[in-house]
Amino acid sequence: MKNIGIYGGTFDPVHRGHRRLLEMAVKHCGLDEAIVLPDRIPPHKQADGLVSGQDRLEMCRLAFGDMENVTVSSWEIDREGKSYSVITLRHFREVFPEDKLWFIMGSDMLTSFRKWYRYEEILTLAGLICMTRYNGDDAELEAAAESLRAEGGDIKLVPVEALEVSSSHIRAALAAGDRCDDMLDERVLRYIRSKGLYRKQEG
Repeated sequence: MKNIGIYGGTFDPVHRGHRRLLEMAVKHCGLDEAIVLPDRIPPHKQADGLVSGQDRLEMCRLAFGDMENVTVSSWEIDREGKSYSVITLRHFREVFPEDKLWFIMGSDMLTSFRKWYRYEEILTLAGLICMTRYNGDDAELEAAAESLRAEGGDIKLVPVEALEVSSSHIRAALAAGDRCDDMLDERVLRYIRSKGLYRKQEG
């Protein structure tokens, strides 16, 4: 049986912090493989400056492509309808029926997990890897993990030193003409420049 990580996100754009979190999840949780899944963004959100699914997919391939046993999947982008996590996990449970799936998330997602669509089913489909900057001293996070374990969930809290970077900050910086070399893989940055992404719209 293999341990397979499922790592979803908007990745708009994918940055060094995203890669670091996946590297730490693989290292500390013994993942044999990982699948990176850019989310599908509804067409009406494209007007907000978010780039296309194909662009985000290509940036993820550039950012994660040299990581061993990591695959970037277009499955969510190619689907129609809402990208509920439970639907994605049902799909990969069928693809990997004999293996253990692990859904990788941030600490804010874990504390609000009971608000997710069909969260109880998610707990039966995959374990949860929660990447957190806290080191055992966050009572709310520990309580959330314990309560989900009481419902049969397999929860791992993985303390990591976070990179203080966000995609929204990077989008604003790129629109302002900043280089962002310290936050973006150089291959991703070259792609962004070649496609003219995140430029400030005139008018």
